[in-house]
Amino acid sequence: MVDGSNHSGVATYVVRLVTNPRTSAGGDLMDPDRSVLSRRDFVALGAASGAAIVVAPALAAAQSGGTVKAKKPPLQGELVNEFVRAAHADLPKVKEMLAKEPALLNATWDWGGGDFEMAIGGAGHMGRRDIALFLIEQGARFDVFVAAMLGRLDLVKAALETHPNLKTSRGPHGISLSAHAKAGGEDAKAVLEYLQSIGAE
Repeated sequence: MVDGSNHSGVATYVVRLVTNPRTSAGGDLMDPDRSVLSRRDFVALGAASGAAIVVAPALAAAQSGGTVKAKKPPLQGELVNEFVRAAHADLPKVKEMLAKEPALLNATWDWGGGDFEMAIGGAGHMGRRDIALFLIEQGARFDVFVAAMLGRLDLVKAALETHPNLKTSRGPHGISLSAHAKAGGEDAKAVLEYLQSIGAE
């Protein structure tokens, strides 16, 4: 039985076994003629399952060549909901909230029934080009629906030519690609015409 106080030592040893088995104290674990692990190797590898919470971060750090940063606690649901709602129509509030909590940028709200939405998705179906572009400038993820609203025919056409079934795909609240293009107004007229020409919803 491995003493819990020695988990860090076990973790270090196991990481060494996994990342460089040929130089472990137990010998060459990759040797095809070797069918029996040394007692030390066996104890160390067995302890890994009981000390996964220690070993996993250590292994990830060894593989990435750096340190694993502890994650912050989840964002409060009320905060995410407020931010997503604001992105439908209120650019000043979006800027204010994002300045206070940058992690809101790609936060997703669950409206229920599989209807998930990020702030940029709200801006997309509402035709708020200003909000969508601001979020993109901050590094927000955006999809074919937002591209349609922004009038990015190049992106929309490339996506649908690669994956034709996307023409029936639905965005937040079940809103279609064509509806997103209509929300984009004159800037998205070419996209709307293209979507209509291929029978997109």
